[in-house]
Amino acid sequence: YIAEEYRRKVFFNYEKRLRLRSPPEKVFEYFASFQTPEGELLMRPADLMRAIVPVFPPSESHLVRDGYLSGERSPGELRCDPSELFMLFDMDTDGLISFKEYIFFVTLLSIPESSFSIAFKMFDVDNNEEIDKEEFKKVMALMRANNRQGAVHRDGLRTGLKVTGSVEDGGLVEYFFGKDGKARLQHDKFIEFMRKLQNEILRLEFDHYDYKVRGSISAKDFALSMVASADMSHLDRLLERVDELNNEPHLREIRINLDEFKHFAELRRKLQPFSLALFSYGKINGLLTKDDFKRAAYHVCGISLTDNIVEIIFHVFDTNRDGHLSSDEFVRVLLKRERDIAQPVESGIFGLLSCCWHCSNNSSIGRVIT
Repeated sequence: YIAEEYRRKVFFNYEKRLRLRSPPEKVFEYFASFQTPEGELLMRPADLMRAIVPVFPPSESHLVRDGYLSGERSPGELRCDPSELFMLFDMDTDGLISFKEYIFFVTLLSIPESSFSIAFKMFDVDNNEEIDKEEFKKVMALMRANNRQGAVHRDGLRTGLKVTGSVEDGGLVEYFFGKDGKARLQHDKFIEFMRKLQNEILRLEFDHYDYKVRGSISAKDFALSMVASADMSHLDRLLERVDELNNEPHLREIRINLDEFKHFAELRRKLQPFSLALFSYGKINGLLTKDDFKRAAYHVCGISLTDNIVEIIFHVFDTNRDGHLSSDEFVRVLLKRERDIAQPVESGIFGLLSCCWHCSNNSSIGRVIT
């Protein structure tokens, strides 16, 4: 068991570095689980999720890694539920994602909704809330230039990786603009699509941890999903706290359902107002209690967190075990997840937008999370 846990950590660290430092061709090649008879590598939706979101292998499985090394195991071994969302623009209706679609998704998932709205309005020259295909391509090129993976891709050029077509075209472009490319994309339709895409990635992450398809995940797996984005230097200590869940009878039997998982993800998306509220409550009351935490989530973000979610959060991030939250570390871990997924290139307007609020040195929250 100890050897297996050690291997999990080794591969998790390797995969984390791969996502953040390797060219997209290498990331795609490692996580893609399907190969056509012609030799082209393709991703299933769950592969896309793993390539973007840092995840541990589910605790109820025997797996030690989420990607594939040549010659080690045959592609397609990992299960994956079909995705209705990906079928919408999958012109082959096979549920598989090519490299060019992967670059599109990496770019889309890195964009804060507010940033896309600004870009959309920049290219909507006649201010009618819609853009044509060529304008959309300009928007996407600008977005790719401000995402590390999008900026360094070479259209799939990599020894051993067979890719057809350019990232400029693909099923998603056809879905938005029709086969003839003459349709126009409405702002609201695109924003709705982005929300659905984020929710689908979230569902795939939940299904990843719901290894036995019970409709819920264990307290340990929820905790693993929380700490997976932690800085490498803090990860081992947090993983020790996760492992200690098994020693707490009132915690180890907890199961988290999809709604609870989504509510926590919504809190993560509203990190700026929530983190400011946490620090305010902590400053006023001296120490941050579970009631303070739930109150901040509800009153500031309109999110109701269950007692089970809060119990697990406090177990992991109550570093000195006094019943109070180490809110600075909690915020840092959540922020790092959003930053790592976005992989921004720190230049230009979108690099500025992605870091403007947490780069302020005039506030305590700014100092803590930078």
